[in-house]
Amino acid sequence: MFGIADYGAFVIAVIVFLMIPGPGNLALITSTSKGGIRGGLAATLGVMLGDQVLMWLAVAGVAALLAATPTAFRAVQWLGAAYLAWLGLRMLLAGPGDKPILNIRPSHFLRQAFAITLLNPKAIVFYMAFFPLFVDPARHRGLLTFGVMAATVSMLTFAYGLTMVLMSHFLAERMRASPRISRILNKIAGLFLIGFGVKLAIGN
Repeated sequence: MFGIADYGAFVIAVIVFLMIPGPGNLALITSTSKGGIRGGLAATLGVMLGDQVLMWLAVAGVAALLAATPTAFRAVQWLGAAYLAWLGLRMLLAGPGDKPILNIRPSHFLRQAFAITLLNPKAIVFYMAFFPLFVDPARHRGLLTFGVMAATVSMLTFAYGLTMVLMSHFLAERMRASPRISRILNKIAGLFLIGFGVKLAIGN
C-alpha cells in the first residue's frame, strides 16, 4: 500500500510505541492535570509536531549520519536526558506556593511536549531505525510513501492523545479538590522525569 511493506503491521507498531510509558505520555498527563483538556490537546499537538520533525529528518538521511557517527547519537541522548532530568528536578523541588513548573498556557504545553518528543532518544531510534523497515524499496513512491506514513502517525497520535487527555482530565477533576494530592502527584511526576533522564543517560 503506497510503497509500505506491511501497512497493518506499521499501524500496530506505531500504536504499541505510543502506549509504551515514557516522557511523551507523562507530558500529556501532566499537561492535562494542570491545563485541563485545552492544555492536554496542546501537548498532543506538540508530540505530533515532534514526531513529524523526527520522521522527516529520518527521510532526509539523518539516520545514516547517526549510524555512521555514534558520538552524534550519544550527544543527542545526553541532551535529551539532561533536559528531562532538569525539568523533573524543578518539579520535585517546587514548593506549595511556587509557580507551577508547567504553565497553564496552552502554547507553553505545546512547546514543552514538542521539546520532550524531539529530545527523546527512544522516539529518535523508532523513526530513524525502525521506521525505514516498513518501506518497500521495490514499490516505494518517494514522498507519497513517506507522506502516507507521516499522516498515519499523526492520526494515530491524535487519537491516542485525545484518549489519554480525556482519561486524565476525568481523574484530575476528582483529585483537584485536594491540593495535597496534587503536590504529591507533582513530586511523583518529577521523580519519573528524573528517572527517564537517568535511564537515557546510561544508554538504557
